[in-house]
Amino acid sequence: MTTDYMDILLIVPASAIVFALGASIGSFINVVVYRLPAGLSVLWPPSRCPHCLNQLKAYDNVPVLGWVWLRGQCRYCKSKISVRYPVVEAVTGIIFLLVFLIFKVSIYTIGYWAFCSWLLALSLIDLDTMTLPNQLTQSGLVLGIVFQMIVGFLPEASWVGLIKHLMMGIVGAVLGLWLFDAIAIVGSMILGKTAMGAGDAKLAAMMGAWLGWKYLLLAGFMACAVGALVGGGAIALSQRRFGQKIPFGPFLALGAAIALFGGEAILSAYLRLFFPVS
Repeated sequence: MTTDYMDILLIVPASAIVFALGASIGSFINVVVYRLPAGLSVLWPPSRCPHCLNQLKAYDNVPVLGWVWLRGQCRYCKSKISVRYPVVEAVTGIIFLLVFLIFKVSIYTIGYWAFCSWLLALSLIDLDTMTLPNQLTQSGLVLGIVFQMIVGFLPEASWVGLIKHLMMGIVGAVLGLWLFDAIAIVGSMILGKTAMGAGDAKLAAMMGAWLGWKYLLLAGFMACAVGALVGGGAIALSQRRFGQKIPFGPFLALGAAIALFGGEAILSAYLRLFFPVS
């Protein structure tokens, strides 16, 4: 049996396990997104129908499949269950699988699973409430700093590496906070009203802690570019009025994901294009 064939035999069950893990985390993200803005505990009580308050059975809580089995309805009161729940679970499973396939079995995989989970939860909350809770941005920032310290120390148990990565995380966080605070101030002066919420700068700080300053700048650029494109398209299609607020957190999260998965390739292509080696 060839090595390639053995690798395929191993990667298939591993991928299934990773997807199931991600979908389970996605189920918890749904709980966080619903309860955190409402000031409710994310741990207690167990999952229940928001209409009749009956506690869900364990088999009803199986990610993605539970919604299918129930045909999108509560078992007890027949109230509709939003299709967003299984979609979030499936998307989280796909994200976990993508991270695993790129970064393999490593500390990066575990760290980026957490980072992407925070980004997804913050994006959904921003879409729902136009807010980015401090509990998530601040805890995500701290986790990012800790992650940088771990990846700096682990390869050779190097304190020099730990300090180097710690400083990279701190510089990225400070740059993210200052940069988007500056953008908010300038934008408010131009528009004559608040241009960006304080939560966006805090999210950028969290991203900087995880990505470092170079990938933060790329993520910020991509977020602004996609946000301008989507906002301009919505105005052109009369879906939104000029000056109407839109949540920017999802665009920042998308920019962070682009930087995480394709940042190295994008920056390399940019350098080759504008700074070719003679």
